[in-house]
Amino acid sequence: MDIEHPGADRRWDDSRDETEAQRLDRNWSSLLQELRVAQTGVQLLTGFLLILPFQPRFTQLDAAMRTVYLVTVSCSIGATVLLVAPVSMHRLLFRRHRMKTLVATTHKYAIVGTLLLGTALTGVAVVIFDSVVGRTGAWIAGSVTVAALALFWYIQPLRDRGARDTGY
Repeated sequence: MDIEHPGADRRWDDSRDETEAQRLDRNWSSLLQELRVAQTGVQLLTGFLLILPFQPRFTQLDAAMRTVYLVTVSCSIGATVLLVAPVSMHRLLFRRHRMKTLVATTHKYAIVGTLLLGTALTGVAVVIFDSVVGRTGAWIAGSVTVAALALFWYIQPLRDRGARDTGY
């Protein structure tokens, strides 16, 4: 379902011969499967980031890398909040007949959550490469990470979104 333009899916949905409730259930199930993958990764990343300041070498980070670290932690925590929020939402909205709201809101949270996760992954690459190979390597690693995330998480799917697909 295209959340921003639900009417665009009407012909596709009609060929499925499902009710709106069945479509929303299917969309919810799809979202949950996607979130399960992202939740595990972002929770592990956040946990890893939260213990770093307690490591002996952390004090060797200069002001710039500490700033990158703090932005990275903030993005990781934000991603965790957004990618786990649908669980709480579902519990609070359970049996309230709010599946349309749940699906639409979760869709938005997943998009912003993955954007924050990508930013956190980029920050992790920068901090680690800075510690191992130096500042130049850090910025190169960060740039490559941003490029890969942009390509595989956003550019390619958005390009495919506009392509004509005739099958399931």
